[in-house]
This record gives sequence, structure tokens and C-alpha cells, in this order.
Amino acid sequence: MLQRTILALAITCLCLVASGAKSFELTEIAPGVFVHQGVTALMSRDNAGGIANLGAIVGAEAVAVIDTGGSRAEGEAFLAALQQRTTKPIRYVIDTHVHPDHIFGNIAFRDTGAVFVGHKNLARAMATRGPHYLSSFREAMGALLDDVILVPPTLAVERETILDLGGRKITLKAWRTAHSDSDLTVLDPQSGTLFTGDLLFLQHVPIVDGSLLGFLSVIEELRKIEAVRVVPGHGPAVAPWPQALEAQKAYFDHLTRDLRADIAKGETLARAVTTAGRGEKPNWLLFEDYHTRNATAGFAELEWEAP
Repeated sequence: MLQRTILALAITCLCLVASGAKSFELTEIAPGVFVHQGVTALMSRDNAGGIANLGAIVGAEAVAVIDTGGSRAEGEAFLAALQQRTTKPIRYVIDTHVHPDHIFGNIAFRDTGAVFVGHKNLARAMATRGPHYLSSFREAMGALLDDVILVPPTLAVERETILDLGGRKITLKAWRTAHSDSDLTVLDPQSGTLFTGDLLFLQHVPIVDGSLLGFLSVIEELRKIEAVRVVPGHGPAVAPWPQALEAQKAYFDHLTRDLRADIAKGETLARAVTTAGRGEKPNWLLFEDYHTRNATAGFAELEWEAP
């Protein structure tokens, strides 16, 4: 076990050196609020699965970590960087949803004594999807997955939960099915910072792994949250709120409008997914990797709408 961990870390270090990266960067975007920006790419050995934005909020007594990264190696780099910033104990590790780039690093925090927190559906989602994720990402990640063990939440959020970090309370909210069926947001009222997980994408094309209509509905609900800045799941680490929602909403509106028109004309799924929403391509990175999947899921959902 120890040898595999050392091997994974060595591979990560070699990848970081090869890419010219100096270290795991953790930026303080507001007093006591730290963010690591992931690269806009697919998970791979070269990036150690580090494609998601990760965060931490430091209170007077303790720390809450928000997502842990796409490998144990990234999680350990995150933990080491955070310990350079504060000596306060990590009280909570919050997973914003089930996808590997956000939770594979959990194992690095298992021995910190932290309580793992997630949406009420997260433990079930990890149990049902986890083995598939570990298997399907093996080719892309190789030895970096050898020591990844999924760590499920022991504290489940059904609607809203407030966590106290000592003089700093943060609000966790569980959402209806949208990006996934286990989406959770974290709001720090003290700094006016909102962590959305993958309920918000910037530059990286949005991904629907839950419900297109649910995503559109949640966007309107998200807009009502009082915050001044947002940390999205992917893309630039921080952006003004709620303006950051507009590009994503435009993408989903365009896709939904085109799919409804195709369905009304009697177009087949095979044809609709090649044309619907394609006008959005210049606005997004990784468009060809995810857009067809979004269109396919959207068509399957929208064709059952009442006429």
C-alpha cells in the first residue's frame, strides 16, 4: 500500500515538473477563503485528475474543505498546501457531488478527523457509481487510482444545514436533480462567497448528468442567493455573482429551444443531437467532449413533455 502511494505521488511530481507547474497553488480570494483552480481538461495522468476547483473556509476554530480533487495525490497536495496556510484542524470535508474529479481526493483527508458531508443522495450515488468510476478512469489515470478509496459522507444534508467553524457559520444547501442527483452548494455569508460545485461552469462547457430542465430551474433559484462572488466547479476560480450565471443559462436556453423545435418537427434523436445547440460551440472549451451527451440527455427528457 505504501509503495503504491509513493509511486502515485512520484508520478504526480513528474507530471508537475513536466508541465512546468511549481506547486499546488492555493489562493486566498477573500479573508479566510482559499481556492485552488483546476485545469480545463479531461482527467489524466498528466494533470493527476486536477480539473476541478477546490476550496477551503477557515473559521476561528476550524476549517471546512470543499471538494478534494481527482486523485489521492491531488488530495494530499491540497492538504499539504492548506496546512501551510493554517494550523487549525479540518472539521468538515464537504463533497459538492459524486463526480470523480471532486471526490477521489477524499482518501487524503480520511485521517484528519474531519466529518465528511454531502447531499442526502451522495452516499447512495457513491455506492452505485463508485466502482464504475474507478474502473472507467483506470486507463486515463493509471497508478494514480491505486490508492483511491471512496469515502462516503457521514453527515447528510436533506435541505439546508449550517456548520459552525467558530465565529463563522456556513450554509449548505441540497438541490433537486440538476447537474447530478447529489448537488450541494456552500455559502459563506461572512465573505459573501458561494461555492456552487458543478451547478456552475465557466468557460468549460456545462455538463448534464441529471436533468436539463432541473438545471434550468436551479439556475433561477441560485440567482436569488445573496453573495458577491462565486467559485464555480470548473473554469476561473472566482467570478462576480450572479452575473456568472448568464453564459451557462444562455447555453441551456439555446440547447433547450433547439431540441424542442426538433421534437416538434418530428426529428430523430440521431439527427437532433448533431444540430441542437451547436451555435454555442465558440463559447465553450471541451464542447465536443460533452455537448452531444448533453443534447442526448436533453432530447430524452424533453420528448416526454406534455404538448
